[in-house]
Amino acid sequence: MHFSPIATMRAGATVAELTEASIPKLAAGCRWGGTTENPVVLFPEGAIRVEGTGRVILELCDGKLALAEIMQRLEAQFMLAPKDKIRADVRMFLERLHDKRIVDF
Repeated sequence: MHFSPIATMRAGATVAELTEASIPKLAAGCRWGGTTENPVVLFPEGAIRVEGTGRVILELCDGKLALAEIMQRLEAQFMLAPKDKIRADVRMFLERLHDKRIVDF
């Protein structure tokens, strides 16, 4: 299985402070919407469609799991992907969503 949550996202300008102890969650004013088949994250400026790996990551960002726990679950789910690639992609994905004020940690 291919692991690439950021394939369609543009490069962000800043990098947020994200540690393995961080507990990511949807930012204030953001919520899930759409349908079960076509979920979106609604935020004050619009909505983003989430699919595939990006959806899996965001569903784990429930405000209860630390980043380290999220990465461990993804590593177990995507066993064929290199762990360092998963970790780097998850960090970049969450940092970009944080830059867009969609995810807090």
